[in-house]
Amino acid sequence: MIAPRLSDFIRDNIEPILQAWENFARTVEPPALTMDDEELRDHAHLMLIAFADDLDTPQSERQRVMKSEGMAERDEQDTAAETHAEARLLAGYTVVQLVSEYRALRSSVLSLWSKEASGHSNTAMHDMTRFNEAVDQALAESVARYERLVTQSRDMFLAILGHDLRNPLGVLVTGSSFIMQASEIPPKYVLASTRMFNSAKRMSALINDLIDFTRTHLGPGIPINAKRSDVVAICTQVIDELRTYHAERQIVFHAPPSLTASVDAGRIAQMLSNLIGNAIQHGSVDTPVIVALSGSDSEVVITVSNEGPVIPANKLRSIFEPLVRVGDGGDDPIERSSLGIGLFIAREIARGHHGDVNVDSVEGKGTRFTVVISR
Repeated sequence: MIAPRLSDFIRDNIEPILQAWENFARTVEPPALTMDDEELRDHAHLMLIAFADDLDTPQSERQRVMKSEGMAERDEQDTAAETHAEARLLAGYTVVQLVSEYRALRSSVLSLWSKEASGHSNTAMHDMTRFNEAVDQALAESVARYERLVTQSRDMFLAILGHDLRNPLGVLVTGSSFIMQASEIPPKYVLASTRMFNSAKRMSALINDLIDFTRTHLGPGIPINAKRSDVVAICTQVIDELRTYHAERQIVFHAPPSLTASVDAGRIAQMLSNLIGNAIQHGSVDTPVIVALSGSDSEVVITVSNEGPVIPANKLRSIFEPLVRVGDGGDDPIERSSLGIGLFIAREIARGHHGDVNVDSVEGKGTRFTVVISR
């Protein structure tokens, strides 16, 4: 008796394959337990037919390699695997549960077919290889779509959160500022309102970073409104504010009397504040943070240096990535819970000015961030 090819076997045994897969899917808690049979089988049938059609389609060696790596050529229409990923995300599946479904579908097909294909090793091995390649491609499509949708949802949530926090925070800033200016209340209340005001301003800066972070993911990037400005004056204002807030730390500033450039003053201030704040957070409390400003005919260079623990080489490669934090944040609970997007925002602002930010960290010399932007 001649054993059937795997493609024919799949088409002729859709029901038992789906039943074996469904039995597994119902063990995935909690979503599967609340879904009916039609929902559980929503796209598995289409994927099985796609697998069978793929097995009957000749392919080159290049196509085989690309498919095994999950990078097969495709048209613009959504595949069954991508649609399946969207449905599972909405149903509450985790990516681990999604991957488990493909493992179960693969196992269901091969375990049932192995009983029919025994004794036909050459043909069976070829069909099995082609089938595994098709499943790998579908799995890659599903995971990629799932990850993209999760990222979009997360960024949209953060954007809405940051936007909605602005109004109540503005009330807090205004109210505490009003109390600070009052002359008929006891000093202890003025002190409390001053702390509230400083904390609210700090929260405002974090929220602005959060909104900028989501803007870079959901839109064209951080908007830059460049005007001719004195970069020395911008840096001086930022440093004076940070000296007031961090009175216990020393910030040294080296700069020429003036240095004009076409920049977005607010964004440059935000970038410098993030860099100096990072240096204060991670640098040694016994040594100053040194800020230096210089320029040529075409460029403006800003460096922020601090002494302290050296950043390991493996962390230097990812230090500007969002949600990556270098250290433990010291003793300040606010610092320990920071979002880790300040350096990412600083880099995006520099790139918005046709420049970039680099970092080097050497034992005995400390850590130095160097910003180079177009003048």
